[in-house]
Amino acid sequence: MSQEEILSELKKIREVLEKTPPAAPVPRGLWNEFKDFLSKYKVFGLAVAFIVALYVGTLVQSVVQNLLLPLIGLVIPGMDNLVTFSVGVFGVGQFLVALLTFLIVAFLVFLVVKVAKRWNLE
Repeated sequence: MSQEEILSELKKIREVLEKTPPAAPVPRGLWNEFKDFLSKYKVFGLAVAFIVALYVGTLVQSVVQNLLLPLIGLVIPGMDNLVTFSVGVFGVGQFLVALLTFLIVAFLVFLVVKVAKRWNLE
């Protein structure tokens, strides 16, 4: 191929790349704008994820308080109820329960994100 042919092809490529795509039509009317907003920002998916996350958090908190903490109380002698555990005047039991719940929830979220990445979900 000669230099002139190469330059000609490059000019064609430049012309194609420089053309701006036509602007997306703006929906007319309040209802159409609202539907466009919902689809563009995926509001329904966000709402569903938020609601599910609330209930998963409640479920995990129940698992921690009703299953794991009694098991910890059985393993560590003298700690029948971790919530009432205190060091001197400091009642650290509630903090330990909140910390344990956070760690479990964070680990579960990590696992969900890892599975979603493996399945190429967004």
